[in-house]
Amino acid sequence: MEAANITCCARGTLLSSVASQHSTTSLASPRSISASYTSKCLKSSSLFGESLRTMPRSSLKVSKSKKSSTLVTKCEIGDSLEEFLSKATEDKGLIRLMMCMGEAIRTIAFKVRTASCGGTACVNSFGDEQLAVDMLADKLLFEALTYSHFCKYACSEEVPELQDMGGPAEGGFSVAFDPLDGSSIVDTNFTVGTIFGVWPGDKLTGVTGRDQVAAAMGIYGPRTTYVIALKDCPGTHEFLLLDEGKWQHVKDTTEISEGKMFSPGNLRATFDNPDYKNLIDYYVKEKYTLRYTGGMVPDVNQIIVKEKGVFTNVISPTTKAKLRLLFEVAPLGLLVEQAGGYSSDGTQSVLDKVIVNLDDRTQVAYGSLNEIIRFEETLYGSSRLKKGVPVGASA
Repeated sequence: MEAANITCCARGTLLSSVASQHSTTSLASPRSISASYTSKCLKSSSLFGESLRTMPRSSLKVSKSKKSSTLVTKCEIGDSLEEFLSKATEDKGLIRLMMCMGEAIRTIAFKVRTASCGGTACVNSFGDEQLAVDMLADKLLFEALTYSHFCKYACSEEVPELQDMGGPAEGGFSVAFDPLDGSSIVDTNFTVGTIFGVWPGDKLTGVTGRDQVAAAMGIYGPRTTYVIALKDCPGTHEFLLLDEGKWQHVKDTTEISEGKMFSPGNLRATFDNPDYKNLIDYYVKEKYTLRYTGGMVPDVNQIIVKEKGVFTNVISPTTKAKLRLLFEVAPLGLLVEQAGGYSSDGTQSVLDKVIVNLDDRTQVAYGSLNEIIRFEETLYGSSRLKKGVPVGASA
């Protein structure tokens, strides 16, 4: 059997449109879901805006190397989401799941612009108040995973217990997601987003972020984008939601370079964490550009889009870790590291941290190589990534 060697590359100029034909045959409802449930999910709640439809498999551009029989498939700027995924992976179940999540993100983008931002009378089991828009996004994503046919278990920040989605354990996936990260700033019209990670099989504990087969963000701002990383496809890939409702591949990121841009989360920790204060003072002294919105999705996404910078969220004796490893930190870690960046909890990549409990929390930094070295050396005196002399605040 020939091994697939995936190469993702740009065509040079952005295609203004991609010809894509959709079949008119609706997907059959999962056998484990009643007809009334399917009707309710897809019509009453308008999960996908219209019934999710199948598309004919795109023609793959496959070439053979003269020196080997390895298949080389090019993922090009201008591809539709379905075309890209068909080239990037041979796993039809993963393609189906990522397509369904893309449809849910498309619907959430519309709902965020029109839904209530008021609080509900509910709190989730972590004690966080749930906003109406949080719960709506949560419902849409669970429905999408059920309808994908390939998700075994799923859980979210709003429903942090394993939910059986009816998919297979073998050959299927388990998904953890934050339905609307930054929902508390929706009413101020700041950018917010969805985060999710995909693990093979039926386990979401006793695994690490490095075990993920895919991760993604849906970003709801002036532009709606779907940023994905597949474990076996180099780079992190951005898709833009076009006016006609289709996703178009517009950017690949394969390298995070050095650059003076910082996003400092949890600044209150500088009060009783002098090392974190020293790091922030270094950024200010060296005239870094401050780019911080209070939303983790846009603050991390800008590192991928701008291909530079650093995001930090540090703990202290009086400010405990808030960010959840399973729902936020690990998926974003895969996106950043696949883009050529680095992540750290202070001593190791966040992708190497074992997820023991669904509610595990951690401090984190994402960024370029030297920024993560600086982060680790300033806070803990040494860096596992160190090559040569110390950098910046730790020098």
